[in-house]
Amino acid sequence: MLTSETIHPDKGGTLTLGASDWRIGTILAADEREGAYYFRGENATLMLQPVNGSVVRVKLLPDHREDKHTTIAVQPEAFVPVASLLTEEPDGYRLALPEVTVAIRKENALLAFYTAAGELISDEAGLYRSGRGQYGCRKRMEPDSHVYGLGEKTGFLDKKGEKYDMWNSDVYDPHVPEIEALYVSIPFLIHFRYDKPAYGIFLDNPGRCSFDMRSGNDSYTFQTTSGTIDYYFVSGPDMKSVIQGYSRLTGTMDLPPAWAIGYHQSRYSYMSQEEVMTLAWTFREKQIPCDVIYLDIHYMDEYRVFTFDPVRFPRPQAMIEELKAMGIRIVPIVDPGVKKDPSYAAYREGIRSDYFCRKLEGELFIGNVWPGASAFPDFTEEEVRSWWGEQHRFYTDMGIHGIWNDMNEPAVFNESKTMDLDVVHRNDGRPKMHHEVHNLYGMLMSMATQQGLKQQLDGERPFVLTRAGYAGIQKYAATWTGDNRSFWEHLAMSIPMVLNLGLSGQPFSGPDIGGFAHHTSPELLARWTQAGAFYPYCRNHSVLESIRQEPWVFGPEIEDICRTYIRLRYSLLPYLYTLFHEAHETGLPVMRPLILEYPHDRQVYNCCDQFLVGQDLLVAPILRPSTEYRTVYLPAGEWIDYWSGERFAGGQHVMAHAPLERMPIYVRAGAVIAELRDESWKPVLDAGAQIVLTIRSAQAGTRVTGRWYEDDASTYAYEQGTYNLLEVASAFDEDAMTLDLRYLSKGMPNQRATMEIEVNDLNFVPKQLLVVTSEGDVELEAQGGSWSLDAASSKLKLVLSNAFEAITIKAVG
Repeated sequence: MLTSETIHPDKGGTLTLGASDWRIGTILAADEREGAYYFRGENATLMLQPVNGSVVRVKLLPDHREDKHTTIAVQPEAFVPVASLLTEEPDGYRLALPEVTVAIRKENALLAFYTAAGELISDEAGLYRSGRGQYGCRKRMEPDSHVYGLGEKTGFLDKKGEKYDMWNSDVYDPHVPEIEALYVSIPFLIHFRYDKPAYGIFLDNPGRCSFDMRSGNDSYTFQTTSGTIDYYFVSGPDMKSVIQGYSRLTGTMDLPPAWAIGYHQSRYSYMSQEEVMTLAWTFREKQIPCDVIYLDIHYMDEYRVFTFDPVRFPRPQAMIEELKAMGIRIVPIVDPGVKKDPSYAAYREGIRSDYFCRKLEGELFIGNVWPGASAFPDFTEEEVRSWWGEQHRFYTDMGIHGIWNDMNEPAVFNESKTMDLDVVHRNDGRPKMHHEVHNLYGMLMSMATQQGLKQQLDGERPFVLTRAGYAGIQKYAATWTGDNRSFWEHLAMSIPMVLNLGLSGQPFSGPDIGGFAHHTSPELLARWTQAGAFYPYCRNHSVLESIRQEPWVFGPEIEDICRTYIRLRYSLLPYLYTLFHEAHETGLPVMRPLILEYPHDRQVYNCCDQFLVGQDLLVAPILRPSTEYRTVYLPAGEWIDYWSGERFAGGQHVMAHAPLERMPIYVRAGAVIAELRDESWKPVLDAGAQIVLTIRSAQAGTRVTGRWYEDDASTYAYEQGTYNLLEVASAFDEDAMTLDLRYLSKGMPNQRATMEIEVNDLNFVPKQLLVVTSEGDVELEAQGGSWSLDAASSKLKLVLSNAFEAITIKAVG
């Protein structure tokens, strides 16, 4: 029973702003040293450090001491020489960079940011320290302001009117909108206004901090409890530019191996080797694609990491080899807690080498987790990360290429739910207490894991999944949204969570399909699998005590639905893989809110019950039980119902019919989508698979482009240019169509002698297909190609010789 003590004002765990009793004061002098500008105030110095032409770092130096150190989240190579000019004016200074100008007022050291053309981007309302030593910064917010990003948070897409803490937390229950902190803390927001420059704020502080868009009508605040204010201002002008600027600062993801973007199956736990093999054979017998089976904590010997239980899993290497021959990978869970046991090699090594976390007085920190009393590696030390990575040779020697990091907030079974805050991390010679670097712990563990796997896999790409993370986690691991529930509300909430993670620089994320805890229902599993087939990370996972939720457990009808949508994901793997390449190159998300592509459409500013996959697929899941119809908003352009082929003008809501077996999906007219057309259901995306480029015809007078990326799908050879990137531009008229195909890169030998293209919904009957050459137009057949027309479906099929670097084809009516 809860009493009034529950709402005692001193029991709150969130940050509160105290009375502002301190300011920088008047700026007394300004100077430049080694690429940074220092504005000395009465009580502190403010450092402005250009990062590149559109990003500037703002750091408060309370003791006037020069300090350019960053956290490990920031890429050193992000800092490049910048042409900058500091000028003094009667009331302040102006620092001009190529794309952004910062004005600082002498009177109070407040900042304002302008475009190079002089348009105001952001105005500061306060930079201060509260009465208890917390530093805060207040930025002005307008009535038409919208806020996005902030990583893994509950609630709707637009975060204006909300308040969140950044403190990685093991939250098994509840996941509700009022929860202010979850497992992943990414202190990065995007501020957006209609038809005005967008910008981003990255507060690089891995201790507890808060973002408050609720308390003020005309401003928002970010505040720290340890350390100082150290943030990066990322100018736009648009949201995509902001995301790309942030991604250059904190890094982009490596391309995952193709098997990592397939369908994954998990449970807490599959309890034995026999159960795992039965599961795998069932997937194959039912011809449901599956690339990965997970092993949760019960595979270990008394929950000791880097072990297998000798009774439950007596022949793990034989199991792994047999599964790999079937095309299925094993991904085992690895937690940071190392069981306190002198007979346990990992514990002995960690003690002998002093790799575990300690208090200031030298006492070893011991916390209870699954194995009982456990020590925790100090991942802030490079030597410790190398040691931890090397421990994974236990797995890689067996043929394992993927690892699942869990409980790495770090979660501890004690009153604070985490490591004692007075633990001292050695931090490679710059010691920090745990409360100062808490949010880095999980990311550093995943960094150690990924780097260890890369060293051991002889050029093969690893896969790492993590529950906890910080800004930059995308460089090392995918994330999932933690211990959700088998609730319809959690299916709905997963969409804005994954969308905002994508806007926060983490393109590879998703929820547990079907819900982790509680009990799913047949209808909920079907609807969640439909939506989950389009999330970047696609895993079904459930808790031990819940009803089972493998795709076939509810009978033939639900099994058929799950099979259909999982297979649909696999048919779209070339399209998804191309989007992952774009994410690797630019940081842009795979799964996108409509506002990212349609920023001038006010209808989409808080639209989070539907989403885009890239630019070309619009997905509108069913989010309530017993629902067969829903409204779908179609943005500007022309959209085609994926199932019926019916065409709709954009800029309107339509009523979509969605019986249980159908989720509304729309394709942008003119889209170029690479699809896997191999009739085999086997989950393989290799360089020899049959790929078809499908083009959906657009209105006359329209020209659209798309891309298709391919590489060997498994190694890092793409980093040396061993990949192909094809750009397709299509133009449509009343009685003609032109296709321009051009390889932007052709660094990989052709695995196919021919290329297949399908153009759907042509509004005319072609009589000739011509190849444009320097000597004039010639018949396609004369260039080694062929074509056919299905008059009933208005589908034009082309087969081209794949020897070209660039080719232009005309279809003439």
